[in-house]
Amino acid sequence: MRVLVVGNGGREHALAWKFLQSPQVQQVVCVPGNGGTASLKNCRNLALSVDDFEGIARYALVNNIGMIVVGPELPLSLGITDFLKAQDLKVFGPTQEGAQIESSKAWAKDLMREAAIPTARAEVFTDADSAIVYIRAQGAPIVIKADGLAAGKGVTVATSLEQAENAVTACFSGQFGKAGSQVVIEECLQGQEVSILAVTDGLTIRPLLPAQDHKRIGENDTGENTGGMGAYAPAPIATPEIMQRIQTEILEPAIRALRDRNIDYRGVLYAGLMITPEGDPKVIEFNCRFGDPETQAILPLLETPLEKLLYACTQRKLADFPEIEWKSGAATCVVIASEGYPGNHPKGLAVSGIAAAEETGAAVFHAGTQMKNNQIVTDGGRVFSVTAIGETFDQSIENAYRGVERIQFEGMYYRRDIAYRVKGK
Repeated sequence: MRVLVVGNGGREHALAWKFLQSPQVQQVVCVPGNGGTASLKNCRNLALSVDDFEGIARYALVNNIGMIVVGPELPLSLGITDFLKAQDLKVFGPTQEGAQIESSKAWAKDLMREAAIPTARAEVFTDADSAIVYIRAQGAPIVIKADGLAAGKGVTVATSLEQAENAVTACFSGQFGKAGSQVVIEECLQGQEVSILAVTDGLTIRPLLPAQDHKRIGENDTGENTGGMGAYAPAPIATPEIMQRIQTEILEPAIRALRDRNIDYRGVLYAGLMITPEGDPKVIEFNCRFGDPETQAILPLLETPLEKLLYACTQRKLADFPEIEWKSGAATCVVIASEGYPGNHPKGLAVSGIAAAEETGAAVFHAGTQMKNNQIVTDGGRVFSVTAIGETFDQSIENAYRGVERIQFEGMYYRRDIAYRVKGK
């Protein structure tokens, strides 16, 4: 099988890397890919943009691509799956209608209410004045969310009224473009977050290992929210009992509600959850694609051939698919970012030490890199995701940081406390 992966981040590098571990996969093509995918054996980058649906379809049809896997949310929200399926191509990723579960937080909240899925209380606003009146009545802490896609930067967990009001003003002032034309204001849930990435064919849904992401830029979970500074799996907070509740109270009702709206959802349903101090899972958000960097922590532990699992979803045959198999132990993923991230950051900085990091046994997934004149250079805010596995969390943490320490570029930054909640386990 030939597989085409749409996207250019660490998640897409991890997907390509995993596909190529299977003898059934002859080649992976990444659109547009990055410096890491350019370096993978039997992988090539195709210089098309992720929204060039016609170009992607033409290439896939001429080159006998067996399956297209869409990484980022943006092309899904623009209808890439609808376009490609109309050309009779096999696509892992929901339709434009299904992608609304991420592209509109208000739409997702409505779906959750309809399906009686446990989630934070919320109200939707279309103007700043009424939103601020509501905030003052509710008090802080409170969560402000731009309704649409804002590249992971449209959510503010406000600990003061001033911060909440500033977040509302930022949304309605156009900071996030159309994404901020509506604002969802939620109660602030307390507890531990966990990411559940589940694969579905629209009828059956199966979770992958639970992971925990580290969203804040600073150690001890301080500072601005980012796209994610690291992750680990499997997250012990999601016990077998809680996972069963997530299946029956969240994942299955969500798929039923989508089906009731005549939405054919084949892809990943990512549930970002809070496990409350009482042990109850509640939905913070739904996403319509693989998480980043959770994917980089989960896939190294997967034993089941990834292409077979995802292809079964495209064929609506997940119910007949064998149990998903996993390696024992744990995985830790540490993100290396550019100086200044999540704000302005330099690009084009030369990188060294990647081979030395891989010699430690770590997997180095490129997130924001390019290959220029046979030299890897930085090309984004999050530059690498370095993942290592171990029989214990402590071993996986130690192995990951051993790899991280081999990599060098000017101004590089990483958190030194990834997986701190599971140290000693």
